[in-house]
Amino acid sequence: MSGHNKWSSIKHKKGAADAKRGKLFTRLVKEIIVAARDGGGDPNTNPRLRLAISNARTANMPNANIERAIKRGTGEIEGVNYENFTYEGYGQNGVAIIVETLTDNKQRTVSEVRHTFSKYGGTMAENGAVSWIFEQKGLIEIPKDSLDEEEMMMAALDAGAEDFSAEDDHFEIYTAYADLHTVVQNLEKAGYKIGKAELTRVPKNTVNADNVAEKLFNLIEHLEDLDDVQKVYANFEVSDEIMERLSGD
Repeated sequence: MSGHNKWSSIKHKKGAADAKRGKLFTRLVKEIIVAARDGGGDPNTNPRLRLAISNARTANMPNANIERAIKRGTGEIEGVNYENFTYEGYGQNGVAIIVETLTDNKQRTVSEVRHTFSKYGGTMAENGAVSWIFEQKGLIEIPKDSLDEEEMMMAALDAGAEDFSAEDDHFEIYTAYADLHTVVQNLEKAGYKIGKAELTRVPKNTVNADNVAEKLFNLIEHLEDLDDVQKVYANFEVSDEIMERLSGD
């Protein structure tokens, strides 16, 4: 998965900023609502809801908020009806970008996404234009703590993972799209604490963006700041020197 880890690590560092802006809770609540709506309110029989709840608890969301979101999803409490929409486009240097959203107003969302692409140097594209560049995978993060890297890698592979990498403070474990929930369960049974588990998109190839890195990050960050946006994916990489400068290290 060459080229993915640099972008992944930058996104990981951005997580703290997302939380400070209050975006993280909004995204998590929407995911819980949709998961409960589509698969029912029982996490024991709804793997997507189980992961959504786990991620919410990792982010220290109060149980009352989680329970309210589940009830909204199942219809026990009236609430907004969210739908998934995915948009595709290009950033500087022809970098492929996918924007995943959850919204109650498609027209508002597509207008905001299109405006952001245009304002910050990108262009929207038709559906299917860049999605083929990405593979859908499962991603599990486990805090390093005092875990041995080799033992963790073997445990991940035994649990059914496809790939493994060690980042600054956590391990990243990749699974086949359909195997995420099974691998999570196997790792939990083996005694490992899951930091985060989610479905993600991994680029099959990457574009070097050293010469436009700041502009590209600016475009992606403004896309991520939109209220209806859940995730943004891009197929680029930058040198260590530029990554450190832009991430403030």
